Amino acid sequence: MAGLFDPEGINQIAKRHPSLMRLGDAGRRYMAGIGAFAFLVLCVGLVAAEFSVARMISGAGRLGDFAVLMMPPEPGPNLKLYVYAMIETLGIALLGTVIAACLGFPVAVLASRNVLPVWIVRFFLRRSLDTIRGVETLIWALIWISAVGMGPFAGVLAMATADFATFGKLFAETIETADQRPVEGIRSTGGTTAQELRYGILPQVLPVIAGQVLYYFESNTRSATIIGIVGAGGIGLHLSELIRTLEWQQVSFIVLMILVVVAAIDFLSSRLRQMIGGQKPI
Repeated sequence: MAGLFDPEGINQIAKRHPSLMRLGDAGRRYMAGIGAFAFLVLCVGLVAAEFSVARMISGAGRLGDFAVLMMPPEPGPNLKLYVYAMIETLGIALLGTVIAACLGFPVAVLASRNVLPVWIVRFFLRRSLDTIRGVETLIWALIWISAVGMGPFAGVLAMATADFATFGKLFAETIETADQRPVEGIRSTGGTTAQELRYGILPQVLPVIAGQVLYYFESNTRSATIIGIVGAGGIGLHLSELIRTLEWQQVSFIVLMILVVVAAIDFLSSRLRQMIGGQKPI
């Protein structure tokens, strides 16, 4: 085996199997064409984005000026207001994630090939989930704000709508990868489809699904900050107002608070995922 990882061993393999080790003229042309096309796309993208090294250097200097203005972080007279808004942001993320998971799971079961063999139902559900998932959370926030008004309720609905489709897809794929031997054993004893799902599939997939939900809760904490900027409640609205009024010290305080909260949630959720997966927390 050691010979496979040294130049002499590779040369010997190339001599024994030249057809396998040689890419061939057509293959080289194909790879060269892909490389040239990728380089062309990169150049066109840079031109379309008006890429400029001078603007990058100038922007870096302005960022340095902003960093100086942000020091030291200072909440001003609104510390309680910011803490309450941060708690509201966490509530939006938590409620949106839980609602999305609760709605997405039954849809995922019906969209799974190994649970429901009727392909037309699966096709309709999968395409519906793709359609909903194709709209960003921020767009859903704007839609729900127009429907129910500004505030955290619109934020929860936006988060739940966007993640419902994502969870439906992820859960369905997780269910489809479950080992079928327990299911076949239950079926051989005369078990019903519900029993196959309850005792054959769910014990396998629930730890994975729980880990996915915890990860998305962590991610949604950041997303809830963004949708708050458009009026869906939480700390994002205050952050937007402070940037608009150039209150940079309070901006830095809120950014620091968001970073601390997200880091804490990341730490706790990673520990919980390890515990659910049967691993010893590091």
